[in-house]
Amino acid sequence: MLFEEIEKLEKEVKELRTLLHEHEAALPAHSIRPHQMQGIIDLEDEIAVKEAELKSKKSALFKVTHL
Repeated sequence: MLFEEIEKLEKEVKELRTLLHEHEAALPAHSIRPHQMQGIIDLEDEIAVKEAELKSKKSALFKVTHL
């Protein structure tokens, strides 16, 4: 179960990073609108939350496998 959760989180982070790169590439060179920047900030925040959760689950897995 923990392996599946880790795999799912890794996949979600990868998808979010891809989406973030797409959003960043779509930014105009000038006159960035607030909603465009907010979308990027929101994605970065979501990635940070998922990565923290992933780190926690990997730590838990390490503890279980090294008892």
